[in-house]
Amino acid sequence: MSKQDRISWQDVQNEVRQRISQRDWKPGEYIPHEAELAQEFGCARATVNRALRGLAEAGLLERRRRAGTRVALNPVRRAEFAIPLIRAEIEGKGQRHTHRVCLREMRLPPPDVQARMQIPAQVPQLFVQTLHLADGTPYVFERRWINTSAVPAVEGADFVTYSPNEWLMREVAFDGGDFTFSALTASAAEAEMLACSPGEGLFVLDRTTHHGGQVITSVRLVFHPGYQMHTRI
Repeated sequence: MSKQDRISWQDVQNEVRQRISQRDWKPGEYIPHEAELAQEFGCARATVNRALRGLAEAGLLERRRRAGTRVALNPVRRAEFAIPLIRAEIEGKGQRHTHRVCLREMRLPPPDVQARMQIPAQVPQLFVQTLHLADGTPYVFERRWINTSAVPAVEGADFVTYSPNEWLMREVAFDGGDFTFSALTASAAEAEMLACSPGEGLFVLDRTTHHGGQVITSVRLVFHPGYQMHTRI
């Protein structure tokens, strides 16, 4: 195996990131051209291109066609969010996960969901409500819309072995999405579902995921009182 075969884009990215953090390349300073870096690292220019592209997307580099690549003057620190597999999250806390599908039906989404999912009006979609429990105690209540045009196989899913959350993670690829975080006070219905008092503060996560230009699902997760989310930058 040649040296070129052994150098990955991750290796290049790690080295470039280290040079930036150690101020070998200072903010605002242009870095060597891709061809020079490829020669230095002993890898293909495409490998360098992929590494630098990722660092530009992370906000550490600024790339301009014909002008070159420089270290960002004000690097953007981006938080990293993973789409949560609820079962794994609960089991990671040493608790037993169970789920209960409370409602499953085809229905017309409200206008805000239609807009979020970018789907035609008057086209029914699959709507599922699921309660996830940790050691038998309500953990999160999930209201989920699934685009049956994008995921036709979902109509045959029973959601008994796997919750909608886990079924989609297992069966459907995704290449992007968005998160919205908010809070609400528990209504009587939410208080009953999450075994809390009406008016208690609840953490809410709204998320859409998409693949190939189509929205796969839009989901609202309402967590039990006191829930905390951890991420990193």
